[in-house]
Amino acid sequence: MTSPPLELYPVGFVRSPYKARGDAPRQGRLSGTISEIVIDEQYRPALWQIESQKHLWVLCWFDRADRARLRATPPGATSEKGVFAIRSPDRPNPVSLCMVDLLSVDDGVLTVRGLDAFDGTLVIDIKVYSANIDCAKDD
Repeated sequence: MTSPPLELYPVGFVRSPYKARGDAPRQGRLSGTISEIVIDEQYRPALWQIESQKHLWVLCWFDRADRARLRATPPGATSEKGVFAIRSPDRPNPVSLCMVDLLSVDDGVLTVRGLDAFDGTLVIDIKVYSANIDCAKDD
């Protein structure tokens, strides 16, 4: 199968206290850590009216992930699972998805709580959280 090239354009980067593996929590949502997302000047118009949101989905490129790793043992488990069955940062395409609390917006900088990205991590997209869409309904 021949695929067209995949092009991603980072929209910004993360400022966080996490510098190396072991610093970041396993799940950012369970942390009260405050971080900043600095949006590149050319994408700042896309922030228009974002301050009215309480929660955001942040997609990052985890460039320090092990892209060859296809199985891992999740915390508290005794056996391996495929990385598509768990939330390991190590995966073929290390796109992270993290729901954060939006605390403030100031001159293209989003202050958020609950992001588990290293300092300098590239942000590839931001989407609003919608309780009507993003919460699974029990069958």
